Amino acid sequence: MKVLNIVESAYRGTLEEQDDTILWLSQSFHNAGVDISILLRGNAVNYLVNEQKPFNLHFGHWKQTQPPELDRDLEMMINKNIPIYAIAEDIQDRALPQNRLIDGVSLIEKNQIAQLFEQFEYVWHW
Repeated sequence: MKVLNIVESAYRGTLEEQDDTILWLSQSFHNAGVDISILLRGNAVNYLVNEQKPFNLHFGHWKQTQPPELDRDLEMMINKNIPIYAIAEDIQDRALPQNRLIDGVSLIEKNQIAQLFEQFEYVWHW
């Protein structure tokens, strides 16, 4: 099975769970033998920025001591040979500095999305 997971909604539940659910799910599928790739678009391209420092989250006396490190999660996925794609225009629209983006991500233009889809049996959009 060849799957493309499109991640567009960013930071959904990441402080409570310490990771992005779909990135975690994608790694789990990969570990189970699924040929999976990730396409980051919309606000999810922010995950590509190195060394993000999430704010301190406190509820009463409880403090979030293990905030998400989504850039590291993506780097681990790249090291496991999980292809990561991102929409170049979405990065530009958010003025993300190129010198702060993680290495190993394939940038594609919006007009190349349909061609990317053709490479997969399944395309899941989250």
